Amino acid sequence: MLHSQGPLSSIDLSDQMTKTTDVEPIYRRYVGGRGVATRLAHERIPFDADPFGPENRLFFTTGPMQFSNMSFTGRMNCTGVSPLTDGLLSSNAGGFMSRNFVDAGYGAVEFVGASDELVVVHVRDDGVTFEPVPELKGATVPETTEYLESEHEITVDQTAVIGPAGENRVRFASIMTSEERAFGRGGLGAVLGSKNIKGITFGGDSRPEVEVPSTQMEIHREAATDDHIMKRQGTVSVMDLANEMDGLPSYYFSERQFDGADGINGAAVEEKKYKKGSCSACAFACKLPTRDEETGLETEGPEFEVAMAFGSNSGIDDIVDVMKSNELCDRYGLDAISAGNTIAAYLAAEDEFGNEELIHDLVEKIAHREGVGDDLAEGIDRVHDDLGVDNWSVKGMDFAAHEGRILHGQGLSYAVANRGADHMYATFYSVEYPLVPEEDALEPTGTLGKAERLVRRENLMALNDSGIVCKFSRDYMNPERYEILFGESFDKLLAVGDRTVTLERHFNNQRGFDRTDDDLPYNLPDFDQALDEYYDSRGWKDGVVPDNMLPKIDETIIV
Repeated sequence: MLHSQGPLSSIDLSDQMTKTTDVEPIYRRYVGGRGVATRLAHERIPFDADPFGPENRLFFTTGPMQFSNMSFTGRMNCTGVSPLTDGLLSSNAGGFMSRNFVDAGYGAVEFVGASDELVVVHVRDDGVTFEPVPELKGATVPETTEYLESEHEITVDQTAVIGPAGENRVRFASIMTSEERAFGRGGLGAVLGSKNIKGITFGGDSRPEVEVPSTQMEIHREAATDDHIMKRQGTVSVMDLANEMDGLPSYYFSERQFDGADGINGAAVEEKKYKKGSCSACAFACKLPTRDEETGLETEGPEFEVAMAFGSNSGIDDIVDVMKSNELCDRYGLDAISAGNTIAAYLAAEDEFGNEELIHDLVEKIAHREGVGDDLAEGIDRVHDDLGVDNWSVKGMDFAAHEGRILHGQGLSYAVANRGADHMYATFYSVEYPLVPEEDALEPTGTLGKAERLVRRENLMALNDSGIVCKFSRDYMNPERYEILFGESFDKLLAVGDRTVTLERHFNNQRGFDRTDDDLPYNLPDFDQALDEYYDSRGWKDGVVPDNMLPKIDETIIV
């Protein structure tokens, strides 16, 4: 099986010591990326770790596809205990850092402990150095990357940094790479902040030799030549369909249609797009560099989730206002989905929907934990009672845009996903929208009979996150291509995903998660029975992984 190469580099911030460990057996069973990081975290993070404590660890990993020149492979994984969900969580970012990461010669890098002073950690093939940067305290993401460029000639594509939100431990703070790409959901930027790390850089000339089959070039060619709407409008291209289906969350989830959708939809974004944007080695180029000529505002996006959170869910119908919110989140290092949804909760409480000046002010207040921003920085799950609004979250994570009250399998997916109400965990929406090819489509209504398909999709997405292969490759990847690229049967590759999902769940079980956490703030038909079907498919008992299942997952795990 094709898998990652290179040792694990363990970096202890407390004593500024590093060591390397051979983890080849783990690569062979978990490929790379999320799978390897989950397996390492299960072994090396105490089950009772405080997300902000020195005992929590952050793992940066990538996969064997980053040794190729194939489209859909410019991605990285980051894993740790989330301050937003309180469970083990992996976040995935695109951009250009993955190639620089493998150039450093490591297959995985972990951070543990906490520095006494604010530092940038430089990870290179000739060693790790710790640079005190007190002058960067409170610096924005662009200010930090500008410092690294001017002082060290380190480009933005070699960096992972946090803004004020991470330093201030906002529970949905992002880690930013290439300035505008985010390890977004779950607040791992706040974990980096708790360790007093302002930024990390990767580089070197020690990329391992990994031969990837020539099928990669077929996929690359198709990605380059296909006339796909996402190349013009990104994910926001689905907004009109969602709105027509009564499936566009609006006004803090109180409505499911938005009269102002024309002002923030794919066409509105495409009108502001001024050049192509991509991740490393990717010819699909679905990113959205946008600019408003009148104001000079530039950002990347917004994508569908952000256009929902800061648009329809906040009562905003002007794409420039949403672009501004997106730019502020990137500047301060915030997950734009959680920031937008949490602000929407505040707007609902104060009857202030559509107030763009208030929205932009609240983004800054959240990032700096000033005034009401200090409360909102805790996220919807922790602040909804004080605001007097409903708790639109699962396991502490607020909802993505694909509406589970209309796409019932996606609703079930939100409930059972180990990282909460996140659409990318299984991308189940992609088989329930009417645009799906008929042979793959499911009726959007109903939950029964979907569990087995959901398990398979969760496993496939975990495999993608281990490979690492972008989830937007779905029109170009098939079982045969997975087998050729990774040199293993498709069923055995899906088993990698199964092991990963099960280890995540077992870790969270040890932190107290069970069936009661697999819940929704709304009713779905036959929901309890569908949960039972899902658990039966997984071999779990009421949402809990039996201890006797672990030896079957990985014989080296000791309970």
